[in-house]
Amino acid sequence: MIWSDKGFLLSKLAFQENSVIANFYTKKHGKCSGIIYGATSKKIKNYLQKGNELFIEYNSKNENALGHFKVEIIKPYTSKFFSDKKKLNCIVSMLELIKILTVDGQENNKIYKLINELFELLDKENWFVKYVFWELNLLKFLGFDLNIKDYCKYENIDNYKTFYIENSHKKLIVPNFLVEDYYNNKISNKDIYNSLTLISEYMKKNIFIPNNISLPDSRKNFINHFK
Repeated sequence: MIWSDKGFLLSKLAFQENSVIANFYTKKHGKCSGIIYGATSKKIKNYLQKGNELFIEYNSKNENALGHFKVEIIKPYTSKFFSDKKKLNCIVSMLELIKILTVDGQENNKIYKLINELFELLDKENWFVKYVFWELNLLKFLGFDLNIKDYCKYENIDNYKTFYIENSHKKLIVPNFLVEDYYNNKISNKDIYNSLTLISEYMKKNIFIPNNISLPDSRKNFINHFK
């Protein structure tokens, strides 16, 4: 089986002396894994950074065998954010979520475009607010539409609406900007923390726990930037 495509590098794992097993999310072939021989060479290793977009050629003897990639850089997205720990942790967390939540070999062009959009929004003002909506779109494209407005309740405290979602274990705060027009809201770090915590709880209940998967440490590290 031979094909060519472009994809974002999700992860890499050392394999033998000079090679890595790489995991990509590609435009036409979804998530896929393979060996990159000579990955430690100066020519290749500098652009094998997680999050970078690469042109890849895949070759495998059959569908059940682990194939190998030949790669060329398209755009080195991640290196741009090496000096910004919060944005870098956002990228690492996002890639880990994509890797866990997507299915091998299942094309989803919306997911591919969404990864591209993430790197665009990281350059924008208030990127962390837009990122919350980015995660909600990711869940929607994966078939888990968290329609917060349909689930939340509110109570008036000092003439101010306080939204929340209540389950059997706890009451989760819903920041107002997720329910109302966020352009009219002042959004704090605490609001972002509560938003990402709310989404994490939803993912744990509906995806991670049923599949016996733990919430990635990379996501916990990212969320804690807003604590």
